[in-house]
Amino acid sequence: MKAASDQTEPIVRDLEAAADQAITTCGGDAREAVKALIVANDFLEAQLDGLRKKVSTGYARGRLPGRANRGGDPND
Repeated sequence: MKAASDQTEPIVRDLEAAADQAITTCGGDAREAVKALIVANDFLEAQLDGLRKKVSTGYARGRLPGRANRGGDPND
């Protein structure tokens, strides 16, 4: 069995490569890369929120976070 650190090395390499790619895409400016990633994250969160609104409480069986704030299970 491999040690836990051996199993995380590919993940760390992928993360480093993704960070390098984001910075390169933004012309080498790390600050611009962070801003672009924040905008992308906000977009994905908005999409996810829209999908959560479309899923019925019965189908999700109350497992979706934030449903109580939108009138989900009154016992929460």
